[in-house]
Amino acid sequence: MPVITLPDGSQRDFDSAVTVLDVAADIGPGLAKATLAGVVSGQEVDASYLIEEDADLSIVTDRSDEALEIIRHSTAHLLAMAVKELFPTAQVTIGPVIDDGFYYDFSFERTFTPEDLEAIEQRMQELAKQDFAIAREEWDRDEAVEFFKGIGEAYKAEIIAGIPADQPIGLYRQGDFVDLCRGPHVPSTGKLSAFKLTKVAGAYWRGDNDNEMLQRIYGTAWANKKQLKAYINRLAEAEKRDHRKIGKKLDLFHMQEEAPGSVFWHQKGWAIYNGIKDYMRKKQLQNGYQEIRTPQVVDYSLWEKSGHADKFGDDMFSITTDDRQYAVKPMNCPCHIQVYNQGLKSYRDLPLRIAEFGSCHRNEPSGSLHGIMRVRSFTQDDGHIFCSEDQIQSEVSEFIDVLHEVYADFGFSEIIYRLSTRPEKRVGTEESWDRAEKALGEALDAKDLPWQELPGEGAFYGPKIEFSLKDCIGRVWQMGTIQVDFSMPGRLDAEYVAEDGSRQTPVMLHRAILGSFERFIGILIEQHEGAFPFWLAPQQAIVINITDSQAEYAKKVTQTMQNEGFRVNSDLRNEKIGFKIRGHSMQRVPYLLVVGDKEIENGTVAVRTRDGEDLGSMAIEEVITLFQGDTEKRSRELETNTE
Repeated sequence: MPVITLPDGSQRDFDSAVTVLDVAADIGPGLAKATLAGVVSGQEVDASYLIEEDADLSIVTDRSDEALEIIRHSTAHLLAMAVKELFPTAQVTIGPVIDDGFYYDFSFERTFTPEDLEAIEQRMQELAKQDFAIAREEWDRDEAVEFFKGIGEAYKAEIIAGIPADQPIGLYRQGDFVDLCRGPHVPSTGKLSAFKLTKVAGAYWRGDNDNEMLQRIYGTAWANKKQLKAYINRLAEAEKRDHRKIGKKLDLFHMQEEAPGSVFWHQKGWAIYNGIKDYMRKKQLQNGYQEIRTPQVVDYSLWEKSGHADKFGDDMFSITTDDRQYAVKPMNCPCHIQVYNQGLKSYRDLPLRIAEFGSCHRNEPSGSLHGIMRVRSFTQDDGHIFCSEDQIQSEVSEFIDVLHEVYADFGFSEIIYRLSTRPEKRVGTEESWDRAEKALGEALDAKDLPWQELPGEGAFYGPKIEFSLKDCIGRVWQMGTIQVDFSMPGRLDAEYVAEDGSRQTPVMLHRAILGSFERFIGILIEQHEGAFPFWLAPQQAIVINITDSQAEYAKKVTQTMQNEGFRVNSDLRNEKIGFKIRGHSMQRVPYLLVVGDKEIENGTVAVRTRDGEDLGSMAIEEVITLFQGDTEKRSRELETNTE
């Protein structure tokens, strides 16, 4: 006679075991119709799950937080079912949920075409309308292996064979289609109505480039058609803002096959890069960081001692010369410890803050490279703080203050905070983990910031806070981080003399605000659609003459602006004024300064914005004041939620 406790605290008694759907029906027919799954005593389960003992229960409907993952997981199975019906020789492999959707990898003798995707999506819609019941079954492992081998699903059989023999195998059946899955799933295919397939890409089996190449079909699924339409509109907006297209249009950078994953910065793009670097350098110096520079190529033994060779060796570029093996540095941390180790440190020297605009190289898989967002050669605003354990909270708190200032200056007001705690495999004592996690949590609480805990997601050497930004079209970008490291300083012999005269190992805080410059610039391009705020714009203003008779005056105005430190050029081409204005507006130049005979006579310029707003005639001094104000304001158009 189970007693079911609902989220509002109310309870319902039943004479015998009941399913989640039975409980929903007992509450009301409307809820039963809307039920997708349930959460029983913290565990997500199918609506058909049988509750035999007292339990807490939340009914999952399309309005629940858990709904989207269940809908997307179920839609991935619907995709696989449709593919098998249309292309019986295709083999299904793995189909997980991802951000905003799902994918499924298939082995098939030919490449799927856009027309195939249309046919598959149409078949999915037909299967959804047939409203097949989705039922969970539990099989013996060896029985499941033989079943999938028998129907020609070698990949699925291989996955199941890797599961311990004593564990029951969860399979889900819908119509004649059977697939391996942990669940839960929606009760029937009729619950799936808002989905769309988006693209096909290549993917190696089990992510190993030594394995065969599969075809990955991506899709998205939502609780209703309205949400799907909104997402498709966001995709269209994202396509319009694609940093690769805008980068080419504005002549910011290019990529080419001779240097895969590396950026060729053009003059305008390099101006943005250096503007960000100069800003970050000033910000770091203001906050007590010593800027350093460490070598690009370092003996491989250092990476072995630090542990990077063991964990990230496949991602490192290595070279051999003079019978010595070297690595092009994939990160800066071990080199920063070498700087720290020069000279005996005292507790009075702590905290010691070190920063470097460190150029790093990582052998990212070619299939994962994406414009300047995912590259092999990149620069980080990398920093490390060497401190004692009792300084962790205060250092993290100060770091958060600086991070908020930086993000506000770049125009980001929505920040998501996540605290990743101890993983199963870790170094350090439980007591030290307790203290570190508590210090990070208290630092967030002291700022009155909402944060989410990610249990088990910390690094093996310590917990971390991750800072993510939400852009103007709702996308979330993981950006800054601060990580507590108990391991590497000891591995690389870092120590300091404590107040009692003993030798102690410092705690190392890994921190970055922007992360990769390349990726951050890509985000900025898409955030602003190439229309950078004045202080970041590669060309802040252009002086345009109407006829050749104003050329010398235009040059003089340009020189005056340049002497004030502004990035201003002149356009003296023998073209119509409307043509020149239109061209520079399309190049997203913030201000257009037009000069004609009247402006020469009055010592002024006619000021227009790239959006076509006419600000009228201004004296040169007024324009300088305008530009200085825009520079000081930076991107703080709106009050941020962190101030």
